[in-house]
Amino acid sequence: MSPHPAPATPLIGAGVIVPTLDGRGVLVGRRTVTGEPPTWSLPGGKVDHPGESFEQAAARELAEETGIQLPAEQMRVLGVILDHLADRPRLTAAVLAPPSDAVAEVTEPHACGGWERVALTALPEPMFGPSAWVLGHWLPDPAPLPPGVFSYRTTSDI
Repeated sequence: MSPHPAPATPLIGAGVIVPTLDGRGVLVGRRTVTGEPPTWSLPGGKVDHPGESFEQAAARELAEETGIQLPAEQMRVLGVILDHLADRPRLTAAVLAPPSDAVAEVTEPHACGGWERVALTALPEPMFGPSAWVLGHWLPDPAPLPPGVFSYRTTSDI
C-alpha cells in the first residue's frame, strides 16, 4: 500500500477572450456556481471530446454558454496556465477569439447570471481566478499570479 493518495484527475480547459469589435471591451459573465462565491468570468470550460483542440473546445464552449458561434479556425492560443488551487491540477488555455459584438444569451442559467461587454479599463471584480489569469495573457499589465499558479506564453516567432 502506497503512503501517497492517488493523484486527482487533472482538469483541462479553455478560457475564451471575446474582444468587442472596437477592441476596447471584452465579454464577461456573472458566474453563479452553487457552492462558490459569485464572480465574473470569461466563457470557457473543459476539453470534453477525444481529439478536441483548445481552439475547438473554446469555440464549442462559447457556443454552448452564450449562443455565439465563432469558428475554431479563427481562435488563437495565447498561452496556458497551470494551477494547483482546486484540489487537483488545472491546465487552462488562454484562447483569443475573433472580435464580436454578437448578442450573448444565458444558455446555462444554473451557472451564469448574465453576459455583459465591459470596458477593459473597468473590468468587474471579483474575477474568477482562471479568467483573470487568462486575461493576463492578453492585457498589457497582468495582475500578479498567486503561489501555485504558473503561466506560460506561446510565441509566434519560432
